[in-house]
Amino acid sequence: MKSIRDHYFSNTTVLVRVDMNVPLDKQGNITSESRILAAVPTLNFLLSQKAKLVLITHLGRPKDHEAIFQTEKLALRVGQILGPEVIVKSTQDIVGPSVKKQLQEIPYGGILMLENIRFHPGEVKGDIELARALSELGDTYVNDAFSCCHRDHASVTGIPDFLPSYAGFQLEKEIAELTHLNTDPQSPFVLLQGGAKVSSKLGLLKALLGKLDKLIIGGGMAFTFLKAMGYSVGQSLVEEDKIDVAEGILQLAKKTNTKVVLPTDFVVTDDAHQPTYTATVPLGEIPNDLMGVDIGPKTVQLFVEELSPAATILFNGPMGIFEVPAFNKGTKELYALAGTLKNAYKVAAGGDTAAAIETFGYVNYFTYISMGGGATLAYIEGKQLPGILTLMD
Repeated sequence: MKSIRDHYFSNTTVLVRVDMNVPLDKQGNITSESRILAAVPTLNFLLSQKAKLVLITHLGRPKDHEAIFQTEKLALRVGQILGPEVIVKSTQDIVGPSVKKQLQEIPYGGILMLENIRFHPGEVKGDIELARALSELGDTYVNDAFSCCHRDHASVTGIPDFLPSYAGFQLEKEIAELTHLNTDPQSPFVLLQGGAKVSSKLGLLKALLGKLDKLIIGGGMAFTFLKAMGYSVGQSLVEEDKIDVAEGILQLAKKTNTKVVLPTDFVVTDDAHQPTYTATVPLGEIPNDLMGVDIGPKTVQLFVEELSPAATILFNGPMGIFEVPAFNKGTKELYALAGTLKNAYKVAAGGDTAAAIETFGYVNYFTYISMGGGATLAYIEGKQLPGILTLMD
């Protein structure tokens, strides 16, 4: 794979596919800058060579051209981070004569950010004509958006058909860290698996069961496993059509000698978002009219004991509805544990996982926090990512 280290970009225009798909509040304010900051080393490297940069990113899941998903706010923040010596402008267009005209007005060592690439219907369709039009804006292409590399989108896999293409620093870092996790995990290797649904984690679980020493399951998905084992779970989230899948995973864990650890108590409530009643109950005693929304204190203690001897830990998914302060204790205490395990290799993966870590202020507790989301899971599962294949020598 060709790296930006392998090329000199002086006085050229470089298309840079970044992932600045940051979380926003209801007013459209940026609530986490992690993905913007992750792109800064690549941007600074290119700018130091007096390249002119055209930034391409998506933001949110727009259905039309909603103002909340416009990229102007991203360009403004990038400019603030890079400093007043770097000219950063935004355009309300994606391709065409107006973009070319605005690009001519940007000096080398400056940046033009295109409008949200997903405002163009050709992006998610992998439209070759959109890729061609984008390529006409620059001389070379840099992909620094690992999180998009599992997508066969025009700005990810199409542009390399027309321009010399290179990997940015963040993309390289993701590959290096996840390859280490995949190929050389030191034992004991433990997966702390949370999140809502078994279905979204099925590939990951199957891929890792031959490598793991322990599989610790919390979050909403634990209830599907517990129901598969015959426990009553009240109104808790259960994927009824995945109960047989959960049974299969438990059987596969036995065959691979992987210890499976499940919760022994729960925080339960009558309503996940506007609770009028909460309690802590042991496994098997969840009332029929209540739902589990977090692991209980005995489970936290159990999970801490099971995690503490680990040499390698993959954190994937929260233990409860961490966005609600009353239901975040399980997630918060287990993620805090990472800060005490000084000799373990600790990788966090998944958008909710990264958001919870940042919310709690625990970023420095982890060896690496992947920005990849679905791409991270696909890579760990051993899938070939089309966005990476296009960068191969």
